[in-house]
Amino acid sequence: MKTFRRPYRIKKKRSILKNRFFWLGILIIIFLFSIFYFLFFSEFFQLEKVIISGNEKVPVEDIRKLIESTIKKKILVFQTKSIFLTSKNQIQEIVFRNFPQIAKVDFKKQLPQTLVIKIEERKPVAIVSSEKNDFLIDKEGIIFEEILGDNLQLIKIKGPNLEKEIKLGEKVVEKELLSQILEVKSQIENALKIPIVDEAGASSSPFANTNTRVTEVLIVSEERLNFKTFEGWEIYFNPQKDSNWQLTKLKVDLENLIPFERRKNLEYIELRFGDSAPFKYR
Repeated sequence: MKTFRRPYRIKKKRSILKNRFFWLGILIIIFLFSIFYFLFFSEFFQLEKVIISGNEKVPVEDIRKLIESTIKKKILVFQTKSIFLTSKNQIQEIVFRNFPQIAKVDFKKQLPQTLVIKIEERKPVAIVSSEKNDFLIDKEGIIFEEILGDNLQLIKIKGPNLEKEIKLGEKVVEKELLSQILEVKSQIENALKIPIVDEAGASSSPFANTNTRVTEVLIVSEERLNFKTFEGWEIYFNPQKDSNWQLTKLKVDLENLIPFERRKNLEYIELRFGDSAPFKYR
C-alpha cells in the first residue's frame, strides 16, 4: 500500500513594510516626538519673562539671575528653557540656599512664556549674639542676616550653645522656646511700667521709657532664663514652670516691695522657686 506525503511548501514572509501596525507605530512615534519637541524645544514655550514681587532687601535682579540659571536645561545636546521644565522644589531649594533672608517662595506659570514669583522675606523678632557676631533671627528661630551694632528695639539672645560658629540659614533657637521668650519679655515690660499720677491724683498713661525695656536674655539651661533689663538688673525665670504665676510674683514685688526709685540698685529678682520672689540689691 502506497503512502502519500503532502509536498512541503515554504511560506513566504510578508514584508514588514506592508504591515499596517508597523506604519501605525511609526506614526505614533512621529506624533509623540512632535509633541515633545513642541513642548520642550519650540520657541513658543521658551521662558522669556520672570516677574518677581514681595522682596524688600534682596535685589530683584539677583533673584532673577539665579532663577534663570536654574531654568536652563540640557536634553541630549539641545538647550532649552521650556516653562514645562521649571520645578518649584528645585527653585525653592536654590533660592533658600543662596538667600537666607527669604522664608517662602511661591510661583505660578503663566503660559506660554511667563513665570510669576512671589517672595516672602524673613522678619526679625530678636538678635542672636554669638562670641564674634550678632545676627537677626526670625520667628522660626532661623538666623538670616549679620548685623553691626545694637538694635534696641529687639531683644538680644545669648547662651552657651550660641558661642559656636553660626551659619546663615541655620536654626539656633527652637520655635517654641523663642515664642515663649518673646511672650515673657512682653509681659515683663508691662509689669515694669509704673502709672503716672497727675496733680489731681488720677492715674493716666503708663510710664514708658527705655528703662522699662528687657534688652537681653541669657539661656542658661532648659530650666533657667536670665532676662536683663535696661536698668542692668536681671529676672531669673523658669520656662518649664507656670509663666503666669512667676509673672504675678514679679508684679507683686515691683508694686509693693521694691520702690521705683530703688530699682536701679537691684541685682536680680528670683521667680523660679516657691510662692515668693526674693530679690537682692547690689
